[in-house]
Amino acid sequence: MSDKTHAGVLSGEFFMQGDIACAEGAICAGCRFFGGYPITPATEVAQWMSERLPVVGGMYIQMEDELASMNAVLGASWAGIKAMTATSGPGFSLMMENLGLGIMMETPCVLVNVQRGGPSTGLPTLVGQGDMMQARWGSHGDYAIIALAPSSPQEIFDLTIDAFNLAERYRTPVLVMTDAEVGHMTEKVVIPPPDEIEIVPRRKPTAPPGEYMPYYVAPGEWVAPMAVAGDGYRIHATGLTHNEKGYPATADDSSQWPLIQRLIDKIEKNRDDIIVLEENGLDDAEVAVISYGIAARTAIWPMQMARAEGIRVGLLRLVTVWPFPDAAIYDLAGRVNGIVVPEINMGQIVREVQRAAAGRTQVISVPHPGGGIHDPYKVLDAIRRAAGRKVEV
Repeated sequence: MSDKTHAGVLSGEFFMQGDIACAEGAICAGCRFFGGYPITPATEVAQWMSERLPVVGGMYIQMEDELASMNAVLGASWAGIKAMTATSGPGFSLMMENLGLGIMMETPCVLVNVQRGGPSTGLPTLVGQGDMMQARWGSHGDYAIIALAPSSPQEIFDLTIDAFNLAERYRTPVLVMTDAEVGHMTEKVVIPPPDEIEIVPRRKPTAPPGEYMPYYVAPGEWVAPMAVAGDGYRIHATGLTHNEKGYPATADDSSQWPLIQRLIDKIEKNRDDIIVLEENGLDDAEVAVISYGIAARTAIWPMQMARAEGIRVGLLRLVTVWPFPDAAIYDLAGRVNGIVVPEINMGQIVREVQRAAAGRTQVISVPHPGGGIHDPYKVLDAIRRAAGRKVEV
């Protein structure tokens, strides 16, 4: 292991747990505030940040619960500090209201969910992927969201940096939807020197304070510059529907349509710049496996076994789950005889795959209720069925 520090920021090669890699990724991205509440299996993120943030000039606050944690993160962001929190299962549910507040106020921040088996208290120490639809629809109202799904400690480091960059670019909360296996897995993680890491800075206003409007978006742009509270600008930020000045539009609905449409469009109309997919062996594939997180990683062995049997199978791994890659899956569905979707829930993303495939091919779900990873033979049997091979019951 090599270890160099740049004003407390690490670089080098490490044997590192996924949760800790997440925290180090946040620090490299410029995060200097963490507001959180302990919850298995995400506690290591908070614990590591509590030790590391003071070293780099940041601040860690343990709040009284997850509702307050998300509120603190929003407040820190408006104070000009890159901010994040991390949670799991029940804590993620409690953060949903303030996630919506962050979306409506267009507050850049990062929310990490280290998923575990549920519902309710469920399996606090064991893996799940049951929050994927909640990530998209958990808060009320209409909005778009960005959610990333890492499958290794290295990738959770990299994607946490990407999450902060996306949050700043689109002025919105961004989700990192990892899971207990990736969070608690320990592997090699390479942390580049700070000058080799791309960082997207917050775009501040150029207009004088007297002319600044916190939600004025110039023609041809998607987001407004964001002033820092305390820098002399008048800021009115609210969860109410508001106009360009930030003033609530309570008397009528004239601001609702343009505001909500823009909140959606700034994500949906920039899909090509947001969505990241990993393709492996799809050029000649007759069967495609579509998965994400640890479930995608554990599908590799069944795919190798299927190839050994003469089944041409490839993988489409969803690095970005939201916005959903409809076009890529529609195209793929027209080229394969079947799609297999293993995931550690009872069938969430598979429904999106079915929708995007639009009936062009069969889609086979390989569910798992949580607590462990897939039996590889169940994934292999699903691949065989998709290829039209006989499967013994």
